Amino acid sequence: MEAFLTSSAVVALAEVGDKTQLLAIVLATRFKKPWPIVAGILVATLANHFLAALVGEQAAAFLDGLWFRYLVAASFIVMGLWTLIPDKFDEDDEPKPGRFGPFLATVIAFFLVEMGDKTQIATVALAARFESVVPVMLGTTLGMMIANAPAVFLGNALIERVPMRVVHVIAALLFVAIGLWLLVQTAGWVG
Repeated sequence: MEAFLTSSAVVALAEVGDKTQLLAIVLATRFKKPWPIVAGILVATLANHFLAALVGEQAAAFLDGLWFRYLVAASFIVMGLWTLIPDKFDEDDEPKPGRFGPFLATVIAFFLVEMGDKTQIATVALAARFESVVPVMLGTTLGMMIANAPAVFLGNALIERVPMRVVHVIAALLFVAIGLWLLVQTAGWVG
């Protein structure tokens, strides 16, 4: 349960203001059909985060050692610092969904845009930390849905009212706190 809840909270906070959230708003304003877009986000995130969690769990199992635990802890701290740098959605990243309906356009766009994104890397790190694919994948997917479903339905009105800097700082502090806790645990200072 800890893996699920931690993954949900970390990704929900990290996703606010992320380029995939901006993509959700673009798709919502383009198609004006929120339910297929939300379903597309869910399918794309489940697939992407399953693969990311699998990589993280396998890396933890394969690279089990003290230095690897320090590396995972450091990756959380780096993610925290990276979270302080807001994403920008470039027009080049915008999907060209003319051939596809809202569901398929969303699945393809979200899966591709999420590659190498903060939340995907966080999913790898969380799965390495908890050595568990399914709870991490479900938690990170829930976090994505918590952040993106309201963006689809409320669009720009939501983004204008949420103080992005505050959300980014809270997410960064959460990442850094997890990283520091892992460092303290790995060093053997706490049980």
